Amino acid sequence: MAKDLDELLDEVESKFCRPDPLRLGMVERPRGGGGGGGILSNDRNRAEAKENLRSTETFKKEHDLDSLINEIFEEPNFDKKRFKLKSKSSGNTSVRASFQGLGKSCNPVYLGGSAIPCGIGTNTSQRACDHLRCIACDFWVVSYDDYGWDKSCDYLFFRNNMPEFHKLKPKLVKKKGTRAYACQCSWRTVGELTDLQTDHHLRWVCGKH
Repeated sequence: MAKDLDELLDEVESKFCRPDPLRLGMVERPRGGGGGGGILSNDRNRAEAKENLRSTETFKKEHDLDSLINEIFEEPNFDKKRFKLKSKSSGNTSVRASFQGLGKSCNPVYLGGSAIPCGIGTNTSQRACDHLRCIACDFWVVSYDDYGWDKSCDYLFFRNNMPEFHKLKPKLVKKKGTRAYACQCSWRTVGELTDLQTDHHLRWVCGKH
């Protein structure tokens, strides 16, 4: 009778009392009979308590992670950053697309005086290229009709003043029929149609039209 009462009390306690899982199984409650059943029950309860605790910690970690992600997406600056990044990417795409569209280049590349029309130069259409770029200094080549460069021009002058016209003007001399070309490292005064390949010192190429 006493044994049956102990088992009934244990069953009620396990179902309704819900002891603290951290303390569960720390004190062995001897059950009637040989006592072995009580030890096995405590071991099982201890294992269940650890599993419950592990599940609770896992749930808390997942909940904290979800909360952190939500905070990031709800941050006011998040949309702005994403918008700026998208805009920058779109701009690069537009620039890249525009360069892809520029497929025509001069062949051969001509320089010429002010009487020579500008455009895409070919063997049959001898035009002065007006879209030159220097591969040495990476500057676009500027040109001024009916001007020539003064003999006192030097590398430092162009290095310090390119490409502002008002800074270059003091070294420009009025000269009818000529065209003054310059980048940051080289300069020429041209009066007639000239194949660029004949001037081996210039590192100018057609930047495509």
